[in-house]
Amino acid sequence: MIGTSLCKWTVSYFALAVVWLLLAEGVMVAGFGFPHDDIGGPDTLVIVHIVCIGWLSTAVCGALFQFVPVLVARPLYAERWTLPALALLTLGLMVLLAGFLALGGHFNGPRWPLPVGAGLLTSGFALVVANLGMTLWSARPLPGPARFVAVGLACICVTAAFGGMFSLVLSGTAVGAPWPDLLLSGIPIHAIAGLGGWLTFTAMGVSYRLLAMFMLAPDGDARLGRPAWRAGAAALAVGVVGGVLAPWRASGLNLVLLLAGAAALLSLAAYGRDVLGLYRTRKRRALELNTRMSLLALGSLVAVAILGAASAATGSLQSHAGALVFLVAFGWLTGLVLANLYKIIPFLTWLETYGPVMGRAPTPRVQDLVAERRASKWFVLFFAGIWVATMMLWIDAAPGFRIAVAVVTVATLGLVEELVRARRLADVAEPLRLSAGAAVPRLLVSRN
Repeated sequence: MIGTSLCKWTVSYFALAVVWLLLAEGVMVAGFGFPHDDIGGPDTLVIVHIVCIGWLSTAVCGALFQFVPVLVARPLYAERWTLPALALLTLGLMVLLAGFLALGGHFNGPRWPLPVGAGLLTSGFALVVANLGMTLWSARPLPGPARFVAVGLACICVTAAFGGMFSLVLSGTAVGAPWPDLLLSGIPIHAIAGLGGWLTFTAMGVSYRLLAMFMLAPDGDARLGRPAWRAGAAALAVGVVGGVLAPWRASGLNLVLLLAGAAALLSLAAYGRDVLGLYRTRKRRALELNTRMSLLALGSLVAVAILGAASAATGSLQSHAGALVFLVAFGWLTGLVLANLYKIIPFLTWLETYGPVMGRAPTPRVQDLVAERRASKWFVLFFAGIWVATMMLWIDAAPGFRIAVAVVTVATLGLVEELVRARRLADVAEPLRLSAGAAVPRLLVSRN
């Protein structure tokens, strides 16, 4: 990536995403939402949307703006759209959360913020999809990892469309016989497209390139990722299209979900095999901390697949749905994003600071911008807290869940400090820190 143009606002996306993550963890520690309230109640919806939109989607958008051009060897279609997209996503989420809080009775107010917030979010995601979609379109035929991203972009369109319809129903704007059925049958489709397609499938695709790059593993085989992509795309197509076309009966929807789940397990198995192959063929024998922690996140995904299949076989899937969703959102997605941010932010900082002076003066390595031994304890604490919190949800122990999430919050704060230190070059030895006129980068905005 030497010489690659930096997206000016990528670091801003990451910073705002981390703020949302800390807010979500804080309100869970305070006992807000599930498991203290109903899993489908307004308070739980507040947390779900903070995590899925504020934290995960914002971080994923920031990463895609930087790395999609790398995946396809094309410049980003319109970098000037990235800041308006961030503003729309942030404002839309704030308005939407106000609507959920009013719906939950936390203050007296109208419910119009729900459709307004959904509209702003849809506009923000439309800018994201158009920007990244045009970048991908210019690079056809797409390489393997980019095809995952293309499917993910289609899934966020589906997610936003269903979210907009839900907001009309919950606000009372849409009334009539079909709308309650939409809420009942559409929520699984909304979750499949959002968590499964947009977040997980996109993360899988980007991780192919990042893991190969950080482990120095060959990824030039065109077949790499193909079975995982085909099975995953089939799972999403069955789950979304089949869910929409299925009769509005539990049996019809259950059959669709069963078929989609089977295809998803095949996709995850193929993905796991590919990751193992990259690990075996790597040239970097000693794995860096970010890669080791990414493997722990993958372990959480494997646990979700095993526990989900076991719960479905025993008929207890519904009672354990909250624990499984939490493990997906935090053990898999949040763990993977934090692990990669620990490498991406120093990497982008190195490019911005030392790329221009490379060859004119000695420069540090990217690894010199971080202190892995100090950061490793925060990652261990984070994953341990997540797994304990999942276990507490599994056995319905709400106080234990809050204590475990408090541990996770402390670990997150520690990791945030490590990221800030990397951005400020605080761990770079003084002779190399600002050599040949290099300047400390701005904290939240990159120089192009």
